[in-house]
Amino acid sequence: MGDYIVVLEAPIIVRDVETADDAINVAVSKVAKALNKEKLDFVRVELGYSQCPLCGNHFESAFVIGNVGLVGIYLTLKVFNAQSVEHAERIAKAVVGKALKKVPLKVFEIKEIQNGREGEGVHFEDESNN
Repeated sequence: MGDYIVVLEAPIIVRDVETADDAINVAVSKVAKALNKEKLDFVRVELGYSQCPLCGNHFESAFVIGNVGLVGIYLTLKVFNAQSVEHAERIAKAVVGKALKKVPLKVFEIKEIQNGREGEGVHFEDESNN
C-alpha cells in the first residue's frame, strides 16, 4: 500500500464572460464551490497550462469565444493506502467526481510519496504526441 499525490485535469465551461481573466476567475470559483459543497476542501485547485506546439512556450489554459470560456483546471489531492498507481487514479477520480459531476477528469500526473517526501512519479502529460 502506498501514498500518492494525484493531479487531475478538468475542462470547465463558463458562460457570460468577456475575457480570459473573467473565465479563469469564474471557473476557479465554480470548482472551489462544488468541492466545498462536498467537503473536499483538501483538493487544491489551480489554473492549468498548455504548451504551444510551435514555440513550446507555456500559456494559461483559458479561451473565450462568443462570451463562452473553456478553462483547464488542475486538481491536486493526496491519496493514502492505494494498492497501485491505477488504484490511486481510480480513488482520486471517484472522490473529485462526486463534486464535479459530468466533468471529464484526466490524470495529469501521479507521484508516490515516500517517507513523507514526493518520489519519482508517473507523468502522463503529452501522451497524444507519441
